[in-house]
Parts: sequence; C-alpha cells; structure tokens
Amino acid sequence: MKKLLALTTAIIALVSFKPAGYKVGDKATDFKLKNIDGKIVSLTDYKDAKGFIVVFTCNHCPVAKAYEDRIIALDNKYRPLNYPVIAINPNDPSIVAEDDFTNMQQRAKAKNYGFPYLVDGTQDIAKAYGATKTPHVFVLQKSGADYIVKYIGAIDDNMDEPSAVKEKYVEEAVDALLAGKAVTNTYTKAIGCGIKWKA
Repeated sequence: MKKLLALTTAIIALVSFKPAGYKVGDKATDFKLKNIDGKIVSLTDYKDAKGFIVVFTCNHCPVAKAYEDRIIALDNKYRPLNYPVIAINPNDPSIVAEDDFTNMQQRAKAKNYGFPYLVDGTQDIAKAYGATKTPHVFVLQKSGADYIVKYIGAIDDNMDEPSAVKEKYVEEAVDALLAGKAVTNTYTKAIGCGIKWKA
C-alpha cells in the first residue's frame, strides 16, 4: 500500500510539474529544430547576429494570426540590423491539425515568411523558455557564446488595432539594445492562445 501511495504521489508530481522557464537576465539555451524547408536551424547558425526575436507562435490561433503581419514587419526591420525573428511552433498537431508541419509550410509560403518557422516537436524548447501562449516573445541578446534574455512577453499593447498601438514592447526592447542601453520594460503579459501541450 505504501509503495502504491508513493508511486501515485510521484506520478501526480510528474504530471503537475511545469518548468518555470526563463527570467530576464537568464542565459537561453540554443536549439536544433527543423525548419519548414527540412533543414535544422540553431542560433549558432547566425554568425553575425547581435541577438534574436524568438516568437512562439502557430497557425490556428486568432491572436497569432492577428500578429502575423507585425511579426513579419519585425523581421523586415530588424533582420538587417542583425536581430532576426525566429518563429517556433510548439503546438501538438494531434490536438490542432492546422498546426501540423504541412500546414506550417503552406502558411509560411502563403505569407512569404522571410524567417525560419521551426517545429518544436518534443515541446522541450517551449518548456525550457517558459512559453505559455501563442504568440509569446523572447528577445535575446548575444553576449560572447551566450544568449541573454532581455525581454519576455507581448509584441505590443493592442492586438485588435495595429494603428492604435501605443507601446511597441518588442521594438522598444530591440531599439534599446541596438543603442547600447538597458531595456526599461523587460516583461509584459503575453496575450494569446494557450500552447497545446502533449498529453
């Protein structure tokens, strides 16, 4: 009976365990994830990068769709300044078929993504980063061989009306880093659909 109780307690603890994820100032782990072109992408592939705009996003989520053009605009603006966007889809496609690899390829082609759109099949990277929503942004600054988290959260303060945005959180963070300044607003609440975790 004691062994059964101990086993049950261990299983409950394992199921309920959720990694805390990164905080601002932490070192982010690199990854090796499959891109929509079938190639494996990692942060170390970007030799000239000063940092990254890592966005956990997906195909199906209305909030992710609402921000899609703004994510593309971020890459167009900051990739030439060596802060490219890296998009990662963490969702389990067995829960939402629209987020499977074929649909990722089709979506990226239809929207003409200029950035990688990676599949986090094990969901290990989303868990390591502490992503919970789509979209959920992590701005990283390269420091030697390390990638330091400088901002976590939403893209801006208005999902519904791009023209009514008052605070562009990601742009403000990257602009500060490019200017050699500290990021003043380092954390905001990510707004979006919950990540579809594997059972």
